[in-house]
Amino acid sequence: MNDAVKVMLAKYRCKSISDYENALKEIMQEIALLGLWRSKFFEKAAFYGGTALRILYGLDRFSEDLDFSLMKPKLDFDLSKYNLAIQMELNSFGFETSVEKKQKNQMSNIKSACIKANTKEQMIYIKVPKTQIKKLHHQQVLKIKMEVDTNPPKDFETEVKILLNPIPFSVNTFQLPDLFATKIHAILCRNWQNRVKGRDWYDLVWYLSRDIPIRLRHLKARLIKSRLFAKDDLLTSSCIIDLLDKKIQKINFKNAKHDVMPFIKNQDRLALWSTSFFKDILSRIKFV
Repeated sequence: MNDAVKVMLAKYRCKSISDYENALKEIMQEIALLGLWRSKFFEKAAFYGGTALRILYGLDRFSEDLDFSLMKPKLDFDLSKYNLAIQMELNSFGFETSVEKKQKNQMSNIKSACIKANTKEQMIYIKVPKTQIKKLHHQQVLKIKMEVDTNPPKDFETEVKILLNPIPFSVNTFQLPDLFATKIHAILCRNWQNRVKGRDWYDLVWYLSRDIPIRLRHLKARLIKSRLFAKDDLLTSSCIIDLLDKKIQKINFKNAKHDVMPFIKNQDRLALWSTSFFKDILSRIKFV
């Protein structure tokens, strides 16, 4: 095993096979970010989403995907050279991976790719105990989805964050008030009937526990783009609170708990989850 990977793995103190899977995926995500930095991707784009919150700001839950936004619209943006950079970086650290471009609807502004690897082979590489490896199917595939918004909503601000492993490098990312705005947008706009994304609600609690405000103008830009709000209408904080209150009344928080459980270690953090709990904490939301 590569020495840098060994150092990265040690911090997770893995015990179960799910611990190892979450750790492996996150290590590969960080190495992918390194590959993007080397290829100067962050001169054009910014990192956002749950994985950005996890890796750069300390969110205490694991996250699956890598989400990015271009700094300026460029509908013909090509991911090819960046996919190659990610694959080369992961391979240089001993991971046998492929990075495949995903075809989307021609009308979509989202460019997608997927990092793929055989889970069992990578587990063997990082020296997971044989008793744990036996629990994996030999054809199980580890997947990390990557998406880039080539026509992003405006009015967001970015900052540069430093990561020290596997080597020191920097990542351009949304500031926390804009990350919170993207999360509120996701909560309001997801229309899955039976697939409640409990991770969204977990992140909401995380933001509020740290007294982070929502950047209202970026949230408005996202809601306009999603056609949930008219460009010329005045978006107020009370309007957002009202929309969230209505959303909360529709959520099955038992299902929401089941969604987020595999991604957190302390299940006690979900003990109070209920409609009344989330309605109560809405009063703590702040805006900037």
